[in-house]
Parts: sequence; C-alpha cells; structure tokens
Amino acid sequence: MRGGGQIKDVLAEVAVGPSIPEKTGGTRTRYRTIWISDIHLGTRGCNADMLIDFLDSVDSDMMYLVGDIIDGWRLRKTWHWPVKHNDILWRILKRARRGTDMIYIPGNHDEAFRQFVGMNFGGVEIKRKAIHETADGRRLLVCHGDEFDAVVLYARWLALLGDAAYIGMMKVNWLLNKVRSRLGMPYWSLSKHAKHKVKNAAQFIGQFEEAVAKAAATRDLDGVVCGHIHTAEMRVIDGVQYYNDGDWVEGCTALVEHFNGEMEILHWADIMAARYAPLELRSAA
Repeated sequence: MRGGGQIKDVLAEVAVGPSIPEKTGGTRTRYRTIWISDIHLGTRGCNADMLIDFLDSVDSDMMYLVGDIIDGWRLRKTWHWPVKHNDILWRILKRARRGTDMIYIPGNHDEAFRQFVGMNFGGVEIKRKAIHETADGRRLLVCHGDEFDAVVLYARWLALLGDAAYIGMMKVNWLLNKVRSRLGMPYWSLSKHAKHKVKNAAQFIGQFEEAVAKAAATRDLDGVVCGHIHTAEMRVIDGVQYYNDGDWVEGCTALVEHFNGEMEILHWADIMAARYAPLELRSAA
C-alpha cells in the first residue's frame, strides 16, 4: 500500500472512535461463528453502509475475516479511504476487545498482511489458513481461496487487468444503485447478475468450487469455507460441504454458524429491505 503517513492517519482515526456511533439498545442476533470476506476497504465498491448495519445487528463468539478486507491493489494506485471505512475497522477491533475470537486470513488483495502470519494485533490473530470445528463436530478448512485461482497464481498480469475491468463495473454499479436509492428501490448488483448470465463465469465458479472442495477432501476434512470469487454458496461436492461467504461489494452476504452447528448464508440487502418495507408501507398509507 502507498502512503505510510496516510496509513498512520487511518490508524489514529480508528483509535479515536467511529464517525457513525455504534447502535445501542435493542437486541443483536447472536451466532456461534461469523465469516465475512471481500470487503475491499479502500475502494468505492465497498458497501460500507450495509456492512456497518450488519456489524451493529449481529454478534458472535468467533469471527473469521476471510481475506480481501483491505484492497491493497487499489490503494497502491489511488488513495480512497472514506471515514466510514475507519468505522468498519473500529467495529471489528472493538469486537476483539470485547472477547470475540477474531481470526484474519489475508487474501490476494491484502497479501501484504501475510508477512505477519502468526502475530496478534489488538486481539486479531493473523493466520494463513485455519481449521474450524463446528458445534456438531465437523472440521472445516478456512482459507481465502485465491490459491485455487489459476489466473491469480499463474498470470498475475491478467488478474490485474481483470481487476481494472471489475473496478469499472463497480463504478457503474455504484451509480446505478445511487439512482435506485433515490427512487426508493432496493439494492441490486449488476456484476452479480452478469455472473449468472455469462456462461464462462458460471463455468469458472463451478471449477473453483470443485478445486476448493477437493483440497478439503485430501486433508480428510468435512468441508471448506472460503471467499475470493464474490459468490455466496452452500452445497455438497463429492461428499464435501462447500461454503462461500460471498462479499460486501456485490452480494453483501455473510456465512454464520448457529449454536447447534447449522450453517446459513445471510443476504443482508434482503434483510434490510424486509426490515424497512413495513415502515415504507405505513408511510405510504
């Protein structure tokens, strides 16, 4: 990342406190474990408002940050760091201080943090990968997933080119949803829609999921949790449970484990829309 002085300023602001106060009162939904990834702090695509609402609405005994939390690729090119991105870091660090077991597994966009594997910063433990045991005794590999992406591994220049195209689509997505918001319409992801429509994208996602599941099987594990491809999913592949927690750019999703070991994907845009829909209907009446 560029700008050591800018990074110090960010850390100083995070230490002071959030610009958007943490919600008090009411009840938070509590889970045994929460997995989130691909937040991409430092980019305009990061859906900070929705993630702040999520963090203020849920709690857990354990939380995994499954990579691409900070987008070092983008920050090296252009420094973009809204105050709301500080608010997200503040909330994450506060959870660690409150006693949540916090594990951070850097991805390819925040690979600079991989040099700190084995260290603990403010209660956040940095690991290359982890094994999580669910309440019902299943053992899951937790990794970002870029190590199974042939494009990132063997053609980094192509990955960077793809990243530039993706950022362009995110700008269009941001403008589109700004208009939708003013019209009272819910959040909608252009790139997520495109992924489901484009055959090659669907084929890549399927191959990626199979490769990650196979890696868990070779380690004699019951399943795997990853991120990286911004596509939330839960499915069984050759007897291995595959979980992807999605992202906070397009889908705005998290993977959670209930206290009985049951797993669920939370689609936060839908949850927020359902929460505010009754209020809008009452106002219209």
